[in-house]
Amino acid sequence: MNELRQLFPKIEPFNSGWLKASNLHTLYFEQVGNPDGIPVVFLHGGPGVGAQPIYRRYFDPERFHAIIFSQRGAEKSTPSGELRQNDTWELVKDIELLRESLRIDRWFVFGGSWGSTLALIYAQQHPEHVRGLVLRGIFLGRRMEFQWEYVDGASRIFPEAWERFINFIPPEERVNLPGAYYKRLTSAQREVQLAAATRWYEWEAEIGTLLPRETPRITEEDILAFTRIECHYMVNNLFLPEDNYILNNIAKIAEIPCWIAQGRYDIICPVVTAYDLSRAYPKAELHIVPDAGHSIAEPGIVDSLIRGMEKLADRY
Repeated sequence: MNELRQLFPKIEPFNSGWLKASNLHTLYFEQVGNPDGIPVVFLHGGPGVGAQPIYRRYFDPERFHAIIFSQRGAEKSTPSGELRQNDTWELVKDIELLRESLRIDRWFVFGGSWGSTLALIYAQQHPEHVRGLVLRGIFLGRRMEFQWEYVDGASRIFPEAWERFINFIPPEERVNLPGAYYKRLTSAQREVQLAAATRWYEWEAEIGTLLPRETPRITEEDILAFTRIECHYMVNNLFLPEDNYILNNIAKIAEIPCWIAQGRYDIICPVVTAYDLSRAYPKAELHIVPDAGHSIAEPGIVDSLIRGMEKLADRY
């Protein structure tokens, strides 16, 4: 049996900077690896997680030119947690603006969870600039997927965590949990925002990995930015015009190769979603990792993503 591929050694960017995306938003980005290598853009999840140093380590630094950036309002991008001018279509424009500013003709697009959603939508809007897709933890933004995480599904597997999540909200408001949390995350009172942000973050952190782990420590500002932005997208159905938008437009990317790494026991983005995508998408290769959950750091997911990135680069 082949040994699992490991993350590449820690590395610093060879360049970083800020890109003015609008009169309000400025995006942080960094470039890692070989400036003359195969270009690949990394789309983080959430929405709202932001660029993290670990993301640099999924790409062979001698072979790839990786571009990693924080989407609007996330991590080092400014203003932190800003919800105005922040929707799916603005993010798609930002990816194109970044590509044009770096004078890259075609690149691979690498994304997981919400990053997989954004990668698919970007590719459908700009197929001529996409060499291939490497995706993880597929989320298509369908009603059934929202229902699974926020109504009835994940709650049956993590009932104790679910109870903590819903008990923060009065019973009369629980018919729409994202809406109830959004009301508090956009409150004028910081303490109300932070209390809601903490509960939202803890729910996702608890169900995000195959094996239990301690909830990662992040700053109050980062937790507020992440949860405000993510909830903003959830209550607005990702700003998509119809329930099955991505699969209804799959023909636009029918010739773009795609590698999918999907944890069998992904509780946030259940495997059936990746399966549905693979069945509708002729050039998608679905690789179900038998001992993994949702996290990008699961050993089997790391292995599959690195192998997938290299195999697509070899073929295309």
